[in-house]
This record gives sequence, C-alpha cells and structure tokens, in this order.
Amino acid sequence: MDLRAPEVRAAARGGNYGRVIELARKAARLTQRQLGEACGLSQSAVSRLEKHGTGAYRTDVLARVAAHLEIPPALVGLAAQHALQDGSKDVERRNLLGLAVAAAATPLLPPAAPSDTDGGQSAALRLNTTALRRLDGSTPSRELSESVHAHLRLIQSVSRDARSDAHRARLAAVGSETASLAGWLAWDMGDHGSARTWYGSAIRAARTAGDPLLAAYQIGSLAQFEAHAGNGPQALSLAARARQALGPRRPPVADAWLSSVEALTHAAGGDRDGADRALTRSRAAAEALPADPPPWPWVFRFGPEKVAAARVACGAKLKRADWVLSADVEALGGGTEKQRALIVLDLAAGHLAAGRIEAAFALAGRAVDTGLKYRSGRIVDRARAVRRALTLTSPPKVVRQFDERLHDVYM
Repeated sequence: MDLRAPEVRAAARGGNYGRVIELARKAARLTQRQLGEACGLSQSAVSRLEKHGTGAYRTDVLARVAAHLEIPPALVGLAAQHALQDGSKDVERRNLLGLAVAAAATPLLPPAAPSDTDGGQSAALRLNTTALRRLDGSTPSRELSESVHAHLRLIQSVSRDARSDAHRARLAAVGSETASLAGWLAWDMGDHGSARTWYGSAIRAARTAGDPLLAAYQIGSLAQFEAHAGNGPQALSLAARARQALGPRRPPVADAWLSSVEALTHAAGGDRDGADRALTRSRAAAEALPADPPPWPWVFRFGPEKVAAARVACGAKLKRADWVLSADVEALGGGTEKQRALIVLDLAAGHLAAGRIEAAFALAGRAVDTGLKYRSGRIVDRARAVRRALTLTSPPKVVRQFDERLHDVYM
C-alpha cells in the first residue's frame, strides 16, 4: 500500500481508521475472511471494523489488524509502538517481554494528531497492558511482574501530569487493569497478601475511572480469588457486590463470566445447588455469545469451555466426582498451559474423590511439571492440597513418588 496516497492520508487524518484498514487489505489482495482468520476475527467483524467510520475503536483489535497488514500504528490512531502478539516459542516470548519492558520504562511517543494526545496516550498504555496480560500465558510470573510494576509506575507518573479529569479517568481505567494483572501474578507466585492488595487497588482505580463495568470486573476477580482461597462467605459477598455494580446496561459476556464466578463462590461455601444454578445460567449465556472478540476489560474469549472449567473447579471443591469427570474434555479445550495445569489438578481431585488414587496422582504429577516449568507457586500449592486430601497411612507407590517430587520444591 502506498502510505502517501491521498485517500490513505485523508482517512487517517479524519479518524476513519476502518477505511485505512480496508485500503491496506485490498492492496494486500486479502478478502475480509482471510484477514479475519489471520487475526482471530470473523468476516462480519472485519466488515464492521472497516465500516466503523470515525467513532471510537478498540485499540487491541486495531493493533492486531495493523500489525498483520504492516500499517504504521500512527495511521490507525495508535502511538508508535509495535503491536504485540502471543508467542509460544521462547525466542518470541523473550522478544515480546523485551518490548514490554522498554515500553514500560520509557516515555511514550504522542500520536500523530496533537488534539488527541491525551486519548492516544491512554490507548498506548492500555495496549502495553494488554500485551503484558497475553504474555502471562507463556512467561513465569516472577519474570513478568517486574515489567508490570514498572508499567504501573509509568501510568502513575503520566497520571500526575494529566491535564483534564477525563484524561485522569482514562488513565485510572488503565491503571486498574494493570493493578489487577499485578494481583493475578502475585496469586500465581503464591503471595496471597500482595494479591489482595493489588486487587483492592484495581477496584479503587476502577471507581476513580467511573466505569461500573470495570469495577464489577475487578470485584468479581477478587471474588474468584477468595473462592479459590476457600473463603466462601467473603467470596459470595464480593460476587453480590460485583453483580450490583454491573447495573442494567452490561454486555452479555459480563453475565456469563460473573455467573461462573458466582458458581465458584457457592461451591467454596459448600452450596451445591447454588453452584449448579449459577453454572446453568453461565452456560446458557456463554452459548449465546457472539464469536466476535469480547469487549474490554475482557481480553480473552469467554465461552462454554470456560464454563466447563468452572464446573470442574466447583466439582473439586464440592468433592463431586461426577461434575469433574463429566466436563473434563471440554474444560481442557482452551486456556494457557498454566491454566490447563490448574484444571488438571481439579481433575485429580475429582479422581481422588472417586477413589481412583493412581489416576489422581498421575494427573497431579503432570501438573507439577508445568508448575515447576513456570515456577508457579499457585500450581504447586494446589498440588499439595490434592496430596493433603489423601490420608492413607500406607499410600501406594505413585503417591510416594509424588511426595518425593514435592519434597525439595521451594517456590
């Protein structure tokens, strides 16, 4: 594509970034379906993007499409940063982490249009946060947390110089998302005290931003954490607050996701019927969701496989082997390697509840391998919880081998 073409420049200056994408796609001789498949979008989503006009765009989608079409970020209203994508190979992960560290440690370039400096600044910071969130799936939390904390310091520094309340609100929203990621990483490292502190910061920042959906997301995230930590009453209270914060105007994914969180809180309190009702609501809502990328603050798609994972987790807490074993295949169909390891440990708990000791500890051993690979204290702690659930005085060989594996593990 000729970036100097008058039509391209006119569309970019006018904020019609969908038109820029359309021109670049046609120059690359790609159909909307081909572009969508390359970027994880449906053909209809690409069509809507191209016809969006001059309204507000989702920066993560713009970055993804612009990177594939090799469009300079400034032509689609983004700061001059490279779009970051997932990379499962070690070299890709290192490159992405290096870019994220550099972005977190240095000032951001303003976007091309001077009148939109504030909005472009917060959009660029959000893009970096999204990249860091995606890196969580392929990077040990101990390696990633330093970059996240540096990024938070940058957001705080920029916020101090914000020139308007609207700019400060946008930066508070980005800060909330980043603090929540810091909480998630602390949880993965087994530092529950820091996790609660960061989640609390995320909730306060979301309220400062004046975004009820973001506040509900962060309160629900803390409810999820407390449910997994075994604090049923507190988790249930937080889930009710998250539901109240949502209000009547909310995207369908919010209902689907929060219902799965509510199921976990009921299971943490030993309420099987409440968990079952919430899971039923969550699945019905998830199956009705469109295939398009979810709205921010969701970065990853929420679908039936996530509900299946929640059912497995609830079954493990309630010692319902039938729940665990009926959803095992679907639950393992998505998520990152670390997330699947946690599901495998819930499956191990289900097998243990059914009296299948050999199968339980064979699964738990696989999960420990992943926990050690990523130095995840959360995975190793969950594996130890599975072991504590077995109280035999003379455990079989597979359990003794499991004990030997964990004996010298310090996270």
